[in-house]
This record gives sequence, C-alpha cells and structure tokens, in this order.
Amino acid sequence: MVKLRLQRFGSHKDPKYRIVACDSRSPRDGKFIEIIGTYNPKTEPATVSINAEKAVKWLNNGAQPTVTVKNLFKANNIAKSPKAE
Repeated sequence: MVKLRLQRFGSHKDPKYRIVACDSRSPRDGKFIEIIGTYNPKTEPATVSINAEKAVKWLNNGAQPTVTVKNLFKANNIAKSPKAE
C-alpha cells in the first residue's frame, strides 16, 4: 500500500520534512516513490509547499495520507477529486 507521509531531513534540532509517497513498509527516512512537497514547522507561521497536482494524483490512485499529512492537505484545500464517470 502507498502512503503519503512526512520524511525528516535537516540538521539536529532543526527539523524539516518532505511530504513523500512511499511504500507503507519502508522506514520513515528510507526509500520513497515521489516527493510531493515540503513542510517546515520551525518558521512562524509554518511553511508548507505542496504540489497539488501530484497530491491529487496519488489520492485518486488510492494512496492513504497519514493524520499529519491529511491535516496539511486540509489546511491547503487539497482534496481527492471526484472520479470522472
């Protein structure tokens, strides 16, 4: 199963995160399929940069976002688009 989750990078006591699509069995900072965006919680307000097209593509293909990523998507008005029928 593919998950949309945060991958930590940055230095000690200066966390920054990538929002990535990865296999649910891979470790947090391990192999990923695609980078969707970035998140920096240390700035005021927190800096979030998300490629909406990639995010919606993965959501429509069945990727499951983690709770934190789901909240970031909600704050940036990114939602699964309805299927064309």
